[in-house]
Amino acid sequence: MIVSALSKVLPVRVMRPAVRALSDRLQIRADPVRWARGLGVAVGDRCRFLAVSRATFGSEPYLIRIGNHVTITEGVRFVTHDGGVWIFRDDEPQMDVVAGIVVEDNVFIGLRAILLPGVHVGRNSVVAAGAVVSRDVPAGSVVGGVPARRLKSVEEYRASLHGRAQPTKGMSFEEKRSWHLAHLSTD
Repeated sequence: MIVSALSKVLPVRVMRPAVRALSDRLQIRADPVRWARGLGVAVGDRCRFLAVSRATFGSEPYLIRIGNHVTITEGVRFVTHDGGVWIFRDDEPQMDVVAGIVVEDNVFIGLRAILLPGVHVGRNSVVAAGAVVSRDVPAGSVVGGVPARRLKSVEEYRASLHGRAQPTKGMSFEEKRSWHLAHLSTD
């Protein structure tokens, strides 16, 4: 009914993108993994996609393969093409550089990380927030930076967490808040 009323005052060419964007948001919110699969992304089991969007998987989502138990956080981008070739199109109008991206099992990809064409992220790895991954990530690695480089092994990362980790997973918001206020100082 609302769409029908709007169609009387707004042209279809204006409404169609808005309706598509709203539909995407609703589908993403309902089941982001299913939505990504619908785009053509190959996604394994037990994956978490947090605040993904159409931009997350770029223009060739069918070239992205994600293993089992992978978390993709807000603002992550999978870039399967090299847009820089545009400057050569006057001389070579058909030029394109496109490559798939593979993320193996048990990987965490942090906030706003960017994975570039052709990269392969090995299993049991962490990609830090803001990293620009331009080369393959060896299995069992923590990478970060621009361009991303290996910072440590996941076992070294695990060891660095002891003494800093907190037993709050699974607590309600109020329980976690109480624990944090009782045990963590902001002074």
